[in-house]
Amino acid sequence: MTKTRVSKAKVRVLIHWYLTGSVIKGTVDSGCKEVETHLEIESDDDAEKVRHLVRCAKKGCFAEQMVVRPVPLTGSIKINGQPFEL
Repeated sequence: MTKTRVSKAKVRVLIHWYLTGSVIKGTVDSGCKEVETHLEIESDDDAEKVRHLVRCAKKGCFAEQMVVRPVPLTGSIKINGQPFEL
């Protein structure tokens, strides 16, 4: 790895969800409007070395990349063991 020395790291993730409509009326809708990440790092290493570490960490984070580059969602439903189509 980069062998960058980090003495302290703190991350905060905020997800702005919404939920509207009614399950009873069949109008329910939900989603995510925004995801915020806030990273604080303490390191005695050179700032460019720490910047490189953070860039690599963000590019290697599966959760962050799934938000930045959405992927197709596939799935199936079975009820009582039988395939079911919505």
